[in-house]
Amino acid sequence: MKVLGINGSARKDGNTAIMMRKVFSVLEGEGIECEMVQLAGETIHGCRACGDCAKNMDEKCVIDDDIVNSLVKKMKEADGIILGSPVYFSNITPEMKALIDRSGRVVKANNYMLRKKVGAAIVAVRRAGALPAFNDMNYFFLVEQMIVPGSTYWNLCVGLDIGDVTSDEEGMATMVDLGENMAWLMKKLDQ
Repeated sequence: MKVLGINGSARKDGNTAIMMRKVFSVLEGEGIECEMVQLAGETIHGCRACGDCAKNMDEKCVIDDDIVNSLVKKMKEADGIILGSPVYFSNITPEMKALIDRSGRVVKANNYMLRKKVGAAIVAVRRAGALPAFNDMNYFFLVEQMIVPGSTYWNLCVGLDIGDVTSDEEGMATMVDLGENMAWLMKKLDQ
């Protein structure tokens, strides 16, 4: 089994990556392979609403000069997907939003190809706005007919500077619980 984590932060190896690695440590301890792709430094174009993905039904977006098509392929190959984002003005990063918009259209156009996979969202936040960001990533999972495991709290950690999230004991414990619940669910679905 494999989990793909997509870190939507503009900061490579920042708080969102630290949180994702915490979840990965639990998943890997359960024998689940994990891969993180960081969107830092990537330019991702927004959806043009051209509808070509529905016409072509080739599991690709016609915009082919960015990372989106390779991520759609990786999502299809994974058993579980974690989307992570810091909060930007009470929401996800523009790169994560563009990825969700474009991959979401491709996934739907190709018979909901992520259907019944496990999806989880994690959010790094300085103070407020975590829930709208958390919801946006979960809406992607739910509309694509994916299964979303819960945790002991919303999947978020509080911190500003890189590494601050490690001081959020409740948030890091939530990442551990998320990893445990995700591993359990993936194994149940694999039976």
